Amino acid sequence: MAGPNPFPGENNTGHFWDDNLRELNNPPPSWWMIGFWASIAFVIGYFILYPMWPMPYQPAEGDGFTKGVMGWTQMKEYQEGLQDLQAMRAQYEEQVAAKTAEQILADPALTQYTMASAKVLFGDYCAACHGSGGQGNPGYPVLVDDDWLYGGSIAKLTETITYGRKGAMTAHKDILSPAEVDALAQFVVDLSQGKATDQGWALYNSKGCNACHGPTANGILAELPGGEVVTVGAANLTDGIWRFEPGGLESAKHTILYGVNQVGVEGTRDAVMPAFAETGKLDPVEIKKLVVYVHELGGGK
Repeated sequence: MAGPNPFPGENNTGHFWDDNLRELNNPPPSWWMIGFWASIAFVIGYFILYPMWPMPYQPAEGDGFTKGVMGWTQMKEYQEGLQDLQAMRAQYEEQVAAKTAEQILADPALTQYTMASAKVLFGDYCAACHGSGGQGNPGYPVLVDDDWLYGGSIAKLTETITYGRKGAMTAHKDILSPAEVDALAQFVVDLSQGKATDQGWALYNSKGCNACHGPTANGILAELPGGEVVTVGAANLTDGIWRFEPGGLESAKHTILYGVNQVGVEGTRDAVMPAFAETGKLDPVEIKKLVVYVHELGGGK
């Protein structure tokens, strides 16, 4: 507003609104000014000490920014932290490398370390198929139960991870009649429910299913004195665990008709695990760690 200042002696700018609203011309508080100048000093100091300002790319150094007089970088800090971590782990890594899986499992502290270390390996190499917690993704075995296709002992797990596995089952679509396929599929369902009939057993044996699934259909061909079992990786048909989802009558019929890993058979089941040692993905110590991890996940024998 124009006119005389209605608030003489007050340090205002002379701008007024609605009679008494005015703009003062007071300096900021001293604490605010101190903080303001301190922040400027901090930025200048940071600029001098640490990497900060983008610069043209320098091929000889592989970067393009001011370095700062301290020479600090995130990569250097990461490498120093990694060295410290490796030094801390060294005592445990040496023990893991020197001991067998059985000896590791007999040492609670070393087992705990191995499980923690192997969890990363499991996430990198196993979780894509078997699930992050070993619960099994669709079409892949569950590792958290005690149902094993090839055995859950230390020796068997080492063999499986080292050399891989490739299941096999003949496609019976050109071998069995539709009625026989239906009867065998129903027998498998009945077995899983504990109510198989003598007629079903007779068909099971006459068609040679016992050659792979065993005389009692539990997937075991023979039990050895040391606790190991002889198996070709055929599924246990006497429990309620289905190798291929969703399980049940139609799923059993599909497997009987088209088999597992049958070359040139459309609809065949895929069941292949890579050989992690032969492909160079894992070294012997890493395999040992995973053996301990999987053994403990599923209550291996």
